Amino acid sequence: MNERTMIAPIITFLSDYGLEDEFVGVCHGVIARRCPQARVIDLTHGIPPYDVRAGALVLAAALPHVPAGVHLAVVDPHVGAVGTHARRAVALRTATEERLLVGPDNGLLMLAAERFGGAVQAVDISRSREPAASSSRTFDGRDLFAPVAASLAAGERLAATGSELDVGELRRLQLPLARLSDGALLTHVLHGDRFGNLILDASPEQLAALDARAGGTLEVHHGGRVHAARLASTFADVPVGELLMYEDAQHMVALAVNQGSAAQLLAAARDDQLLVRPV
Repeated sequence: MNERTMIAPIITFLSDYGLEDEFVGVCHGVIARRCPQARVIDLTHGIPPYDVRAGALVLAAALPHVPAGVHLAVVDPHVGAVGTHARRAVALRTATEERLLVGPDNGLLMLAAERFGGAVQAVDISRSREPAASSSRTFDGRDLFAPVAASLAAGERLAATGSELDVGELRRLQLPLARLSDGALLTHVLHGDRFGNLILDASPEQLAALDARAGGTLEVHHGGRVHAARLASTFADVPVGELLMYEDAQHMVALAVNQGSAAQLLAAARDDQLLVRPV
């Protein structure tokens, strides 16, 4: 028994499976058969179907707040494509805290891995020897990812779950990049949450470089319209219905409407470009 199995090992689980079907419960069952002592923490199963970027951003935001362990994530447009050129199935170890991430090699895991110094070891688990109770070409969460995650939680060595893989070959997401230009900030919508808040690709440091003051007004240009936003710390700093720009809980710049939807107000969608100027 190694140190990981002396206490109840942690497996976090994120997916786009939803809760209407049996998929999440079945994966829990597979984990329980292989590692009954594991504690499974469901981060979310409400990632929009096939939305790898949304899954990657949520995973990266969540993992710093949960104990180190095995982190299972499945958001995968290429169902049944294991072992093909479309994508590999992988497990990796991070440089700090030795967290183990399991999921498809489509960029889903890499933002989270970078929160812990990046990946320092990776294996291709597409042909894992971990036994599954059944097998299909369309439910890799049950037949591949969950068994490997459970095996790692039970103390199996990472190298034993697959074939060694150069970490430089792991796929990374291509995200837009904010930039400062002529006293303005050109930024993009990375992600929107269920409240209509818009998470941007700008950093607080870039926002500070605009020399905007807390409580001051910013112009937000989008779609041929100009919106006034207050630079605020919390939603309560502005009246109900007013647009604000703030640093969110994940230290990203975001736009919100107090008790409303910034996405609706701006009619903005993912990857849309916004221009922000101080007034």
